[in-house]
Amino acid sequence: MKEAYGKVFKYGDNVDTDVIIPARYLNSSEPSELAKHCMEDIDKEFVNEVQEGDIIVANKNFGCGSSREHAPISIKASGVSCVIAETFARIFYRNSINIGLPIVECPEAAKEIMAGDKVKVDFDTGIITDETTNKQYQGQAFPPFMQKIIDSEGLVNYINNK
Repeated sequence: MKEAYGKVFKYGDNVDTDVIIPARYLNSSEPSELAKHCMEDIDKEFVNEVQEGDIIVANKNFGCGSSREHAPISIKASGVSCVIAETFARIFYRNSINIGLPIVECPEAAKEIMAGDKVKVDFDTGIITDETTNKQYQGQAFPPFMQKIIDSEGLVNYINNK
């Protein structure tokens, strides 16, 4: 399985799905259209600054709120390669794996990594390296079956390729 590497966008506790992708844009399920509005209610510049491979780091309960798949789809389509958080809402966690968006729980990394840091995540080991501070954290590694789902770009592709 691959790794993620990018600049960090940092958010706090309880970032809900309505902030990740505001309900007013749910008339589309097209990933590229959703990406244009990702995080705009919490970070107006996110869509203008995010680059392929960048990483979101947040505190507790990331992805709480509505159970819509649009939230992780908009994050992935915006180019984000991984989300690191202290904890995730259960339905967001499941939806992320289902669409092939890597997410890693690591309370210490979530608290210490800052916006703008350059971070690398090894999905096989769960090791998160903040290259800005030269600090490493042990995140939750993906079990092999989840790695296969993410490598396949989501559950549907994984099942279709079996």
